[in-house]
Amino acid sequence: MTGILLESPALDVFGQMALDEVLARSAPREFMLRFFRWAGPAATFGYAQRAAEVERALPAGVANAFTRRPTGGGVVPHLTDLTFSCVFPAEGVLRPGTHYRRLHAAVADGLRQAGVAADLCAAGGNPAPRGPQGASQCFVEPVAMDLLLADEKILGGAIRRMGDTILYQGSLQLSDARPRATAYEAVIRDALGAAWNLNWRTADIPAAVLEEARRLEARYRAPEWIRRR
Repeated sequence: MTGILLESPALDVFGQMALDEVLARSAPREFMLRFFRWAGPAATFGYAQRAAEVERALPAGVANAFTRRPTGGGVVPHLTDLTFSCVFPAEGVLRPGTHYRRLHAAVADGLRQAGVAADLCAAGGNPAPRGPQGASQCFVEPVAMDLLLADEKILGGAIRRMGDTILYQGSLQLSDARPRATAYEAVIRDALGAAWNLNWRTADIPAAVLEEARRLEARYRAPEWIRRR
């Protein structure tokens, strides 16, 4: 399979979520990998979460730069993390957990080869761990198939199937994730390439896709979406 490494523009949180959804709904036949370029601090929260609880749990400094993801999970701060997404054909596999394990096992192998002693969390934990403010928070405690470093969660993600396409959104929360972004991006790219037997090529996001994402961005900004629950 061809792997396409998408050159992504700097976007705010609303643009990032809109672009991921448009890419997923385009039903690509290739495996697409995109590393986010953030235009300022932000936070996202899972599709099924209650906005009133989320707002009490938001990290300082994000102001109004937060929105509901198209995928599940808990609150994720995007302050110092390396955020990335994958869009790829489902290939007949129906269980999201199967893809989640495959993605995270691949990244764990890549990080270990790069000298980061990452391990898959074997089992246990609440699938929606709640922080002191009440809302489910992705990095409060690890759950099965998250990535750990010295018992602390460093990688979490969420998956949604859209027709025959999988959308995965992940966050690598290492202290040096952004200062060493180029190195970690290469690790993730090569690890996923090995796991899916991909031949990578770099491509710009088509103008038509960016334009559709700009139109969809209004929905991710809208109170009707953010506070739908």
